Amino acid sequence: MILLAVGKDRKYMLIALFGSTLISFAPLFYKYSATNPVTGAFFRMAYALPVLALLVYFLKSKDSRSSKSRWLAFSAGLLLSLDFISYHTAIDYVGTGIATMIGNSQVLIVTLVSWKFLGEKPNKSILLSLPIVILGLALISGIWDNDPYGEDPLRGVITGILAAIFYSSFLILYRYSNREMAPAQNLQFDATSGAAIGLLIIGLLPLQFLSIESIDLQPVWPGHAWLILLAIFCQAAGWMAITYALPRLPAADTSFAVLLQPVLTIIWGLLLLNENPSIQQSAGIILILGSVIAVTAFGNTEVTTD
Repeated sequence: MILLAVGKDRKYMLIALFGSTLISFAPLFYKYSATNPVTGAFFRMAYALPVLALLVYFLKSKDSRSSKSRWLAFSAGLLLSLDFISYHTAIDYVGTGIATMIGNSQVLIVTLVSWKFLGEKPNKSILLSLPIVILGLALISGIWDNDPYGEDPLRGVITGILAAIFYSSFLILYRYSNREMAPAQNLQFDATSGAAIGLLIIGLLPLQFLSIESIDLQPVWPGHAWLILLAIFCQAAGWMAITYALPRLPAADTSFAVLLQPVLTIIWGLLLLNENPSIQQSAGIILILGSVIAVTAFGNTEVTTD
């Protein structure tokens, strides 16, 4: 029975890693779209909704969630809207890969909150990896570099940290909303709807004093073609894989799996966008990649009760 459980955990971890790989292309598609943060975030959700709706209709999977759980998933999407505004802004300031890595420092928040409130006590492999991840994130942020990569690294770090806070809040609520193990496409549709509505409201408000540009609802080509690709492959397919794996893994394990995304994004940025992280930032990538591999191979959590 123990061997069977371990095999299932590895299967779900592989699915989460597959989803992270698809999502790793999202920042590139956003940059190629040449849209502002709110516009890009809104349309990546809006274009994904019809795809998810078709999947919900044709698959007709049994969804036993209560109305409360569905509203929780929708509310998680509202948090996701704040995450994407911060995240896209950080991309504009400090590049795709580095912004993604800073935003994914949510692994620390999720691990600690899961330990405190969900009874998931990290084992030694995860606890040993946490300081390595912290060091890797610090190196990647460029805070110790004389000439770090990025247009405005300080603002990029600030907005990246905000993205990490909103992203961790989203992950925790999103996971909590799916205790009934709903079909991935149904859960993703609810959360994506919440994010789209949240982004539309924010984009229509006069928030220029917060340096938030208004949403541009007029599609421009070929920029929106990139957003359509982003919606189908990243927002729909990638997040469906994550959604399927998320409730079947301890929160900390899933968070570490998702960390594969920023590592790959940095590689895509280097190869396709000519982004050039410093030596210290590159060292941070290596440290975090090592932690992802270690936790994927050996990390589990123990569920405790007080």
